Amino acid sequence: MRKAAIIGCGNIAQVHGLALSRREDVRLTAAADCRMERAEAFCARFGGKPFQSFLELMDQERPDVIHLCTPHSLHVPMAIASLQRGIHVLSEKPAAISPDQLTALIDAAEKSSAQYGVCFQNRFNPCVTAAKERLLSGVGGKLMAIRAFVTWSRKEAYYTQSGWRGTLSKEGGGVLTNQAIHTLDLMRYLGGEIAAIQGHIVNDHLQGIIEVEDTACALLQYQSGVTGVFYATTAYAADAPVLLELACERETLRLEGARLYRLSGNQIELLCRDEEKAPGKAYWGSSHARLIDAFYRALAPGGKPFSIGVWEGTRASELIFSLYAQNGLDYEAIHLDEAIM
Repeated sequence: MRKAAIIGCGNIAQVHGLALSRREDVRLTAAADCRMERAEAFCARFGGKPFQSFLELMDQERPDVIHLCTPHSLHVPMAIASLQRGIHVLSEKPAAISPDQLTALIDAAEKSSAQYGVCFQNRFNPCVTAAKERLLSGVGGKLMAIRAFVTWSRKEAYYTQSGWRGTLSKEGGGVLTNQAIHTLDLMRYLGGEIAAIQGHIVNDHLQGIIEVEDTACALLQYQSGVTGVFYATTAYAADAPVLLELACERETLRLEGARLYRLSGNQIELLCRDEEKAPGKAYWGSSHARLIDAFYRALAPGGKPFSIGVWEGTRASELIFSLYAQNGLDYEAIHLDEAIM
């Protein structure tokens, strides 16, 4: 039985804890948070020993697997510390928040005997799987174009009640890094390798409140010749279902929230509906448990490497870094908060 530990005991950690509590091959032995009361509350619910120090947890508990659910700036330093100890790492997104962090992470992962994975759980949504299979089958003809829209709502309190959201040094970005990164990942997962991206970012509705963007748009050029368009904002009045549309020669596939539609002429056909209730917030989706299952299968003797390893898990971040650089973000001028306890 593998020993697992969760670092960071906020909202998303509850989803990881629930998934682990249902596994018979894993024992959650510890959890750490900079606020001891949160670690204690988490362990009271899911078991394990609470810690306030990540390094003390590592030295005392010696887990086999670490789940990183911390503020973004800590993902890379904690992942590297774990990988250097031969500890497997499953990190929440983003993999990294700067090009230098990304380079250091890839280097550590390639040198380590341990596996590294990123939580792009939407790849495991049943409707995404159905769309991927239909594209690969070629039944609708060649893929011609992709478009995606993320229109969500994040008010001032979402940022002011947090000590790290909306900051360059801790979050590393705004709607691209925190919310829409999942959609960019799916655009690449379903559409193939992206040769170039260009676009614009702006702080429209949260000026003076956050240091990062709340709205972004981009044009994507795929290696296959396909063109993609992308728009994301947190200025909408509600968390509308994400729309991702794949236009093929003979049909269009439309992923809208937890449903997959096929459009042909004037006909609309529902191909897939994910009925499973999300264990956390609805916009997190229902597939964290599926992703975690896949990660632990990869760790089993004879298992294949996890499908969202250090290469797959960092491509969306690279696209985002490119957009930020185009819009004048100077990483050399940002002092990232990477201090781990």
